[in-house]
Amino acid sequence: MSTLRFEALKETFNRKPVKIKEPARRSELFGTNVFNEASMKQYLTKEAYENVMEAIKTGKKIDRRVSDHISTGMKEWAIAKGATHYTHWFQPLTGATAEKHDAFFETQADGSAIEKFGGGALVQQEPDASSFPSGGIRNTFEARGYTAWDPTSPAFLWGTTLCIPTIFVSYTGEALDYKTPLLRALQAVDQAATSVAKYFDKNVTKVTATLGWEQEYFLIDSALAATRPDLSLAGRTLLGHSPAKGQQLDDHYFGSIPSRVLAYMRDLEIECMKLGIPVKTRHNEVAPNQFELAPIFEEGNLAVDHNSLIMDIMSKIAEKHHFKVILHEKPFAGINGSGKHNNWSLATDTGTNLLAPGSTPMKNLQFLTFFINIIKAVHDNEELLRAAIASASNDHRLGANEAPPAIISAFIGSQLTEVLDELEKVTDGKLSPQEKTELKLNVVGKIPEILLDNTDRNRTSSFAFTGNKFEFRAVGSTANCANPMTVINTIMAKQLNDFKAEVDELIKGKKMKKDDAIFNVLREYIKKSKNIRFEGDGYGEAWEKEAKKRGLSNNRTTPQALKAQISEKTIALYEEMKVMNKVELEARHEIELEDYAMRIQIEGRILGDIARNHVIPTAVRYQNILIENVEGLKHIYNEDFKKHSNEQLELIEEISEHIAKINSGVKAMIEARKVANKIEDSEKRAFAYCDDVKPYFDEIRYHCDKLELLVDDELWPLTKYRELLFTR
Repeated sequence: MSTLRFEALKETFNRKPVKIKEPARRSELFGTNVFNEASMKQYLTKEAYENVMEAIKTGKKIDRRVSDHISTGMKEWAIAKGATHYTHWFQPLTGATAEKHDAFFETQADGSAIEKFGGGALVQQEPDASSFPSGGIRNTFEARGYTAWDPTSPAFLWGTTLCIPTIFVSYTGEALDYKTPLLRALQAVDQAATSVAKYFDKNVTKVTATLGWEQEYFLIDSALAATRPDLSLAGRTLLGHSPAKGQQLDDHYFGSIPSRVLAYMRDLEIECMKLGIPVKTRHNEVAPNQFELAPIFEEGNLAVDHNSLIMDIMSKIAEKHHFKVILHEKPFAGINGSGKHNNWSLATDTGTNLLAPGSTPMKNLQFLTFFINIIKAVHDNEELLRAAIASASNDHRLGANEAPPAIISAFIGSQLTEVLDELEKVTDGKLSPQEKTELKLNVVGKIPEILLDNTDRNRTSSFAFTGNKFEFRAVGSTANCANPMTVINTIMAKQLNDFKAEVDELIKGKKMKKDDAIFNVLREYIKKSKNIRFEGDGYGEAWEKEAKKRGLSNNRTTPQALKAQISEKTIALYEEMKVMNKVELEARHEIELEDYAMRIQIEGRILGDIARNHVIPTAVRYQNILIENVEGLKHIYNEDFKKHSNEQLELIEEISEHIAKINSGVKAMIEARKVANKIEDSEKRAFAYCDDVKPYFDEIRYHCDKLELLVDDELWPLTKYRELLFTR
């Protein structure tokens, strides 16, 4: 095994950057492998094109009568670009994307063959759903699941396969994927936000939730990664001593991009351009061998699809460059983990970002209305937001090395805090002319000046306002963005509905003017949501004590956090907004608990295997070398040998102690696993893995890492941190 490590290092040192042929203008590539509006105009009949565009813009169902025309045009476009197969591309609750490829090829009765793709195959398919997680929604013998075309996310070509984005639902209609609830949440927030936006602009007919994600990741040479069973099977290192140099000097962040990595990034970006993914930013991240890419903002559903797609193609492109992409939130101890900041906002069909201040007091009052409502929504649903980013992998990241803590809080900056403090003083009831003037000119009117160059620098805030959007920073790098986006859009829809009802009641019941009513309701929201706002450092006991005092939750682990998914409050919220029903919520809760327990179980098995089959035998081998040395010294010096072999004897003893601790730790962990495996209730089993199995990981790792420092480097079988993180 140690030979494999050194062979891998030698192979890595001989790598050269892959040569990339790049077009002069990337704009010429953009969307060339997407069945977009331009392609539809070319390949569809006028009626078919208008049907699709109406479905995209208004959500109207596509006429089944014209679906054959659409499928024919899509097929001809795809075949002209080299496609041989098609697939319904969907996002089941496994966390990965799924696809089943069917050929366009069909035989005829006379023995001839044709390329065929009918409207029925485009609109709906019936994959065997028995092996996908369902959370008990249906039995294996009721395994039918249906994929149905989502025309709002355009079909695309990957390799020789036409990929058609779809939803995935059970035989009885429940959502079995991430996309379906997201689409419902986007529709809910559209309706709610449009109603409120009409207070300020009667011309608004649609509000779109936008998302800009930032994908962080590590790149490790594929040969080095292959020497680590933990990286290969768990996506993270379960042991490994920290190198003398890590990220202390901050010399990697925004530094010069290594040549092999840059070639990979260029290759990836070219493929993204073809697939219509508007990637714009690339840079080194804080930790060694950690990087980031980010696109331009897009409509929420399309942005989620693009992120799911890019996580897949990142790994495929990496193979060409002899890299392994590590998306795990905390693949290496002691340095920064990887997140996926979700930058969320709302935009009207009149071209206004509702979370950006404007040039007039009226536009700024609109900004404050949506700004304060989202803070109120976060305050009222902080536990649900925590549940949305809960996973076994993200638990390692939250609260460590610049990542946000498990406590959800909102950071808005000192200037906007002062604005809200002023608004909190608004008179109860109708405002005097003098007060209105003061508010509009000196408070609301000056918001654009306040926000000028007022950027957020607080990395520990989980939900931060950053100029014209809110940035949900606690989302993990492996997460499907649909989960947090479903929560944010649902709670915002509910909050805006409540806001409008309260304002309308003051206008009708109290005969208040619109502005007076809005100011009165906003004042109460500022008071009620004050506890969620936090401007300080999110680390340490001081904030934890303060958060507890404020009544904020601190659900450190996934099993604890997931409880919020099935609370009466959550079920009522989702059912009221028609996003998910009780059956769907309980199913997802069951699936995520099972996923958590299985991941900890897998990691425990891997750790036990590495500790017993790699670490201990290596330590024993080195110990035998020391023993031979001591025996040789004894042969030479006789009774005087101890003064010449004292350090060797201490090493032998120290190694024995660590071996014993590792062995006893692995045994205890296995017994704890056996107990946990017998628990039938998924929540209790998840807690057993969290509280009784997982704690052994740190204990076993501690002694393995100590042995790494003691054992001869020539014998150590596992590629070390310094090699994984600094070999480029």
